[in-house]
Amino acid sequence: MSRDEQLKERWETVVSLLSNKFADGDTLDLDAIIYLIGVQELGKFTQEFKKDEKVNLMHIAICRLLEPYGYYEFDYFDAEGWPHYTVKEELPTLKAGEQSVLMKDAIVNYFLDKEVIK
Repeated sequence: MSRDEQLKERWETVVSLLSNKFADGDTLDLDAIIYLIGVQELGKFTQEFKKDEKVNLMHIAICRLLEPYGYYEFDYFDAEGWPHYTVKEELPTLKAGEQSVLMKDAIVNYFLDKEVIK
């Protein structure tokens, strides 16, 4: 199986798993999955978030997801428990499709590392 086929299969597994658990089977999109990862990383599962906090949750997720690729590095937790990251390397300029593939790959690797999927 090619790397692209494997990524597609694993991505579909992640989407199915999360959609069934958090969206009553409605298909979650990439942004919704990034948001869920942000909530997971923050660890405040029952809290309701304001719009700006939701944006911050997505930022946390993106930093965490791209950390293994060398773009970000965890720095510290603030007084409210929010993680902060520093930029280690600027992201390259990517086309929308390339950004999507990078994020899907990072999300699949995140769930592989957490042993949620195989």
